[in-house]
Amino acid sequence: MPQGQPTTVPDDGLTTRQRRNQPVLAVHTGPGKGKSTAAFGLALRGWNQGWPIGVFQFVKSAKWKVGEERALRVLGASGEGGPVSWHKMGEGWSWVQRDLETSEEAAREGWEQVKRDLAAETYRLYVLDEFTYPMHWGWVDTDEVVSVLRERPGAQHVVITGRYAPQPLLNAADLVTEMTKVKHPMDEGRKGQRGIEW
Repeated sequence: MPQGQPTTVPDDGLTTRQRRNQPVLAVHTGPGKGKSTAAFGLALRGWNQGWPIGVFQFVKSAKWKVGEERALRVLGASGEGGPVSWHKMGEGWSWVQRDLETSEEAAREGWEQVKRDLAAETYRLYVLDEFTYPMHWGWVDTDEVVSVLRERPGAQHVVITGRYAPQPLLNAADLVTEMTKVKHPMDEGRKGQRGIEW
């Protein structure tokens, strides 16, 4: 197992093992590609550890099929790692809003389900994909999200993806990664392609 050396050791009375096993709140944000992909990679690691995984997609349409969904569903059903549940809350694609009122309602219902699952400690890892958008658009209260995540019981890890992550969420997170775009094929007029974008 890799042995990283922390730059500081807090005076919190915890042992190294206790500190190592604290649940993590991670945020993948920024304009670059790879935020969801990195979160699904984390889900693969959790699956390998035997953790129950809950994926909640907040903005992508229920009709949108991503490769990671199929892979994680197959792995979850294999009986070799942890079980995987996949929930689609959104009614439209994040860059093409169709019915904002329906999408807002679906996002709020999705957050209510996440709160219930956190209280019940249903999963060990939660992937809240594109969840920054409902906060950014004011559909879900950021202060409530931060409060619920800070007070979540047990050892539940949460990773949130999407652009425009609000500052209170970034402040509360243990791990924040900003994906920056240096270059993208779409800049040259090329559309997303199978196996790369989905």
